[in-house]
Amino acid sequence: MRKLFSLFNVVAAALLVGAVLALQAVQRTPPTPTPPRPELTERQALKVKVYFTDTQVQRLRPETRTIQVAQQGPRALAQAAVDVWARGPYDKSFLGVVPAGSVPPKIYLRGQHFYVDLPEAYGALRYGTSGERMLLCTLTRTLLEDRGQDVTFLLNGQRVETLGHLDLREPFTRQDCTDL
Repeated sequence: MRKLFSLFNVVAAALLVGAVLALQAVQRTPPTPTPPRPELTERQALKVKVYFTDTQVQRLRPETRTIQVAQQGPRALAQAAVDVWARGPYDKSFLGVVPAGSVPPKIYLRGQHFYVDLPEAYGALRYGTSGERMLLCTLTRTLLEDRGQDVTFLLNGQRVETLGHLDLREPFTRQDCTDL
C-alpha cells in the first residue's frame, strides 16, 4: 500500500486529473453570444444645396436636394451632401463633375475647417485646369453653403501640392469660387 500512495504517484495522479479537466474545458464549445438588438434610428429629411456645373463647364449650378440623415452633426450633414454630389445631378441641364459611380470623398471637420480626402482616382481624372477648378469649387461651395470657413483638400489621405494644374497648398474659401 505504501508504494501506491507515494509522493510521485500522488503528484502524477493530480497532474493527470488536471490535464483531463483542462482538456474538457478546452473542448467545450463556447456559448453562442446573443446578437445585439438593432436600434432603429430616426432619419430626418433635410434640404441641402449641392453644386454641379453647366454643360459648358463654365458656371456653378446649384440643385436643392433632400437628404436623409440619422445624425445632425455638421460632419454627418457634410458627408451626406458630398455623397449626393458624387452621385450627380437630377437636372439633365447640369453635369456631374466626377464620373458616375465614383467613390465620394471622405469629409472631416475641425472647428470651422473642412478637410476633404479625395480618393486616389480623382488625381488621375485629367480634366485640365477648368475641369479641376470646377471639381474643387463644386465641393467647396457645397460644403461652405451654410457653415464652415474653408476647405483643405487631401489626395488619398496625403497633403499634396497640386491636383493636376491647381495649387492645393492653401485652403479654398467661398471667395475662391464666387466668380464661377
